Amino acid sequence: MKNKIVILLPFLLALAFACGVWFCGAFKFSGPLPQQPSKISEILQLIEREYVEDINIDSLTNDFLPDLFEKLDPHSSYISSEAYRDLTDPIRGSFEGIGVQFNIQNDTVVIVQVIHGGPSERLNILAGDRIVTVNDTIIAGNGITNEKTVKLLKGPSGTKVKVGIKRNGVEDLIPFEITRGAIPITSIDASYMIDDKTGYVSLNCFSQTTYDEFMEAVSKLRSQGMKNIIVDLRENGGGLLYTVVDLSNEFLEEGDIIVFTKGRNSQPEYYKADGMGTCKDLKIAVLVNEYSASASEIFAGAMQDNSRGIVVGRRTYGKGCVNEDFTLHDSSVIRLTIKKFYTPSGRCIQKPYNGSLTDYDRELVDRYARGELLDADSINFPDSLRYTTRSGKVVYGGGGIMPDVFVPMKEKSYSPLFWNLSSRGIIHNFAFAFSDKHRQSLKTQSKDEIVSFTEKNATVEDLLKFAKTCGVEVSEKLNAEEYALAKKFICCYVVRNILSDQEFLELFNSDDATILKALEELEKQGS
Repeated sequence: MKNKIVILLPFLLALAFACGVWFCGAFKFSGPLPQQPSKISEILQLIEREYVEDINIDSLTNDFLPDLFEKLDPHSSYISSEAYRDLTDPIRGSFEGIGVQFNIQNDTVVIVQVIHGGPSERLNILAGDRIVTVNDTIIAGNGITNEKTVKLLKGPSGTKVKVGIKRNGVEDLIPFEITRGAIPITSIDASYMIDDKTGYVSLNCFSQTTYDEFMEAVSKLRSQGMKNIIVDLRENGGGLLYTVVDLSNEFLEEGDIIVFTKGRNSQPEYYKADGMGTCKDLKIAVLVNEYSASASEIFAGAMQDNSRGIVVGRRTYGKGCVNEDFTLHDSSVIRLTIKKFYTPSGRCIQKPYNGSLTDYDRELVDRYARGELLDADSINFPDSLRYTTRSGKVVYGGGGIMPDVFVPMKEKSYSPLFWNLSSRGIIHNFAFAFSDKHRQSLKTQSKDEIVSFTEKNATVEDLLKFAKTCGVEVSEKLNAEEYALAKKFICCYVVRNILSDQEFLELFNSDDATILKALEELEKQGS
């Protein structure tokens, strides 16, 4: 569907933090529930006491509870105690482990990046190192998976894990004993100046650390002459309510409504700006797409409804509910939708739910089928969904935030060969092998020098030869556009492997249609 996602998906899926599952969604935490008798508890007690066979009540409960919550809404759920910590690690801003990003290549765990400030960095473990053994057990060549690796490497702070590292140029395995610790998770993927007056900040979620990270980025960019800011919330799945409220507050005037909530048994609760924000002088463009959800939608809606900034991209996901977490006696959690979010003009952010989880999950597919992601003229809203902002601008509800400026998905009909190269991760693996071979010489070079070297020495022809060794049939040629894309992605991946996500995104975003449109719109507003 979406060009960026299509191309990067194999890489993103293969890449794993030694931490667990990513999760973001606007919610708050609650304490344990009071013990109260119920029909369900009575039934379970009866089964446990009288059933003819031995049965594990906890296992039985874990099996049927997901079905129970499916009858409510897609964002209410039962979460086992084992899964809960993994789910909340990203929004807490840290996790506990050894501090590496890794990929599985040729049945071997290859360290892609060492996280700054983590235990592995302190021991001088390096990108490109291969983890061959864990606690004296060989894992290379034994069908190792991302999930198995995470389980082996992640653990509570203070615990130890022994790894045997194979490093290029070193004949024997290098033994390390790593003391696991808290690993910071940053919510800013990149922050840099696009031109002499426009700064760019990409946020991947709204965590406990996001506000401080964002303000630090703003301070850095102001020192470089920033007058305008582009806040990229594409693929941002949300996060903490108080974080997005604090961030929105920086851009709004006193009394401006940021968001309000309404529940079945509660009066509307309004979150308003206090007028003390430090970013009120910046012109702002907010980038969104169909994967921007929850807290991202709150921020975009606040900027749009207060006529504070321009929203550019495609209609957002439509997750506008407050989820409260209730802890059960065994530390498992019930996550319940208790309220819904509304923009300042009164639009409900939550998209409709008809009781079918299948239909709900297919909604984005249906948008694509209707042409909504490709053509603004295919989007039609009834008058019943028409709202007017305080300044008189017409906006529409119905779920999600409709941008002020529509940027269609870049629909391309790629050849089977190019799809194989991208979807099977061939381009990424080729770039990684190239990076690994030249790591020592490249790590001291600038981004531009790395790109120049890669363009000369990592050719598309070499990529196709590599593809053949991976079992890809190369019986056709890439067209001119596919050839250029392949070269671009090779360079982008090499830059990321050698440098960081920051430099990767700077290069990748250089011809991004949504960013270019945002720059155009900001320019129209004048200096």
